[in-house]
Amino acid sequence: MGHTKDVVAASPDLLTVLAEPTRRRILDLLLESPRSVGDLVGELDASQPTTSKHLRVLREAGLVHVHPDAQRRVYALRPHRLAELDAWLAPYRRLWEGRLDALERHLDDNPATPRRTT
Repeated sequence: MGHTKDVVAASPDLLTVLAEPTRRRILDLLLESPRSVGDLVGELDASQPTTSKHLRVLREAGLVHVHPDAQRRVYALRPHRLAELDAWLAPYRRLWEGRLDALERHLDDNPATPRRTT
């Protein structure tokens, strides 16, 4: 059970890192495939120093790792840190799923209730 405490203790820092939209975009790009800094700069329409700063924060948080490839530095996703976050979020997800299931049952039981469509 100590592992859960570690995850909870690590989560606020991880959440702070993930709160930044550019960092989330970098993770989205790395989810597709590993990429060099230059590739990320082009995709983000950001400067190389700005992109490198975000990559450093992501690396320090354990979300990405880097390996040299000739003259390039290639970054890749480290999914285990996201799995830790997912494990921490699981009880909250169950809470919302239960509430959404109850709402769906209510709407099914009360067809006269107007449904909003988006």
